[in-house]
This record gives sequence, structure tokens and C-alpha cells, in this order.
Amino acid sequence: MIEKPDNDNNSVGPMIFIIIGKGYESDGAEGVDLHVMLKAADDDSAVREALNALAEEGFIEADLDQIGMLTDVPDEEPHASAYQGALEGEVAIIRFN
Repeated sequence: MIEKPDNDNNSVGPMIFIIIGKGYESDGAEGVDLHVMLKAADDDSAVREALNALAEEGFIEADLDQIGMLTDVPDEEPHASAYQGALEGEVAIIRFN
């Protein structure tokens, strides 16, 4: 069994992605730093789902800077509860002010 994901996105457990970027709620507004955590089949699906969730939350634009897959469960909040939500199929959006 594969313990770590390979280039074909095969892994033993669920693939939980974290996407880091900025979201904009109106034209000319200062961006809000964001982390989006979600379960997805691949990185393209993760980006698409993250953008849809951000639009539902009222963001009109987003600059997504980094995407990665979490290999360990986060210990600290708010990422620990966001990870749990992602495992349950939610798209967790963490805003930093």
C-alpha cells in the first residue's frame, strides 16, 4: 500500500488540500488573507471547489497563491477543526484579519 501520495494522487487516506490566498469582497477593497481546507480527488477539483465556496461566501475575486496536501492532522486551532470539517466533506474557509 502507498503511504504517501504519488504523482497519480494515490493515497491510503483522504486527500485534504490546503489552499492559501487572498479573497476580495468588493472592487478596490483590500484583500483578506485566507486558508481554504477541503477534501478533493485532485488539485484541479480542489481549486474549483474552493473558488465556488468563496463565491458563495460573497467573495467576488480570489488570488490563490499556494496549494498543497496535508499529510498530518493539524494540532492547533483553527486548522484542527477546519481539517475535521474537510474530512466530513465541508469546505472550510479560515479568514485572517
